Amino acid sequence: MHLAHGRFRTQPRRGNVVGHRVTFHPEEVQLVNGVRVTTPQRSWLDLAASLSLHDLVIAADHLICAHGPEFPFPREGICSPQNLRTTTSRHPGRRGVKTARLALDLMRIGADSPPETKMRLLLIEAGLPEPELNLALRNESGTAVVWPDAGYRNAKIALQYDGAHHGTAEQYQRDIRRALETERLGWQEIRIGAQDLEGDHPAVLDKVRRALNRSLPPPIPSRVHT
Repeated sequence: MHLAHGRFRTQPRRGNVVGHRVTFHPEEVQLVNGVRVTTPQRSWLDLAASLSLHDLVIAADHLICAHGPEFPFPREGICSPQNLRTTTSRHPGRRGVKTARLALDLMRIGADSPPETKMRLLLIEAGLPEPELNLALRNESGTAVVWPDAGYRNAKIALQYDGAHHGTAEQYQRDIRRALETERLGWQEIRIGAQDLEGDHPAVLDKVRRALNRSLPPPIPSRVHT
């Protein structure tokens, strides 16, 4: 167990207890079931000293994930992007703050799972266009009917990450219906699995690159004046 105290209090010395002496702003502590704990945004900043950049972005995406009322499962974020930025700005000299600032630039609203964030980061780091999150594909009457995990609106490419729950018979049938509706609306669905995110050259990069090359027009060559 890790316990944090203000800098003028004595650190606890007990078995299986690790004490930390830190400085808190009043807004960074809340009461949960009678116990004083740090807010989600302050806890995120504390983790910046020990997490990798990828993992810190994953944590930020989880905290700020939100979906509007047109999504099957609307939700509000645990905290807002501004909450994370404000808390980080209060501690300019804190260990890990450089990593936190990088993560703030990379976090996005709309990622429902760590693999979805990892997929997006891999694409960005490979120099591919950043996919859009919180996309909703609409039918002829304007009703949202398909919700890709990420996608490219101009290229009409829908990226769908298939987690473990996609192996059930019921989910398999839903995925088939989703793919057919995606195609009917003129979009191309690219399905990504866990294995596509692994290795020195993750397969997701080639999958998305090929899809973009098929969907987007070739660049217009520059004119050569003689």
